[in-house]
Amino acid sequence: MFTGIIEALGILREVRRERGGLSLSVDVRLPGEPLVIGESVAVSGPCLTVERVLPDGFTVFASSETVARTTLSKARAGLPVNCERALQVGGRLGGHFVSGHIDGVGRIRRVAPSGEAREITITAPDALLPFLVAKGSVAVDGISLTVNEVRGADFTVMIIPHTLSATTLVDGGPGDDVNLEADLIARYVQMLATGRKDGVRGTLSEEALRSLGWSGKE
Repeated sequence: MFTGIIEALGILREVRRERGGLSLSVDVRLPGEPLVIGESVAVSGPCLTVERVLPDGFTVFASSETVARTTLSKARAGLPVNCERALQVGGRLGGHFVSGHIDGVGRIRRVAPSGEAREITITAPDALLPFLVAKGSVAVDGISLTVNEVRGADFTVMIIPHTLSATTLVDGGPGDDVNLEADLIARYVQMLATGRKDGVRGTLSEEALRSLGWSGKE
């Protein structure tokens, strides 16, 4: 589990195809105690397991499923990546609960300056649209962000100067693909409100659903 607050900007030093997936070597200096083999690190969104600890970073393996569902399919040496270690129990939760399990790939449609900040418009896959609401949370390349507005398949987020300087979004532009993860709470509320795929209805009362914005219409 992560928070979406990026701890360090790393660089992909080496990308190798092996074992049906990708082996990634990341150059980065992460805060806190030394990394250990087996711990989880979010690399621009996807949760990956440390296989080797290097003097200036670590190596992880991304399975074919992870590669197919994320922007790691375009990974190459020299690309910057957002890095975050797993949340420690008792630590500050500055963003929102982020699992590191990517729901889909979105595409940056527009980048517009807003003072020293930037407003970014992203087109999301249809499957994510039910979970995107104004003032709700979304993880973009592992970064916890607040949704400003949703219009059709597009949503906008505002990137403050600190986030710009500390993440890969500083170089993001129209046409770039980004990893998207829906808010976990929104996902479960949606499931309870509409019922599971197997047809079993959720257990929230109508009063509770209406307090969450449900209109009473399917």
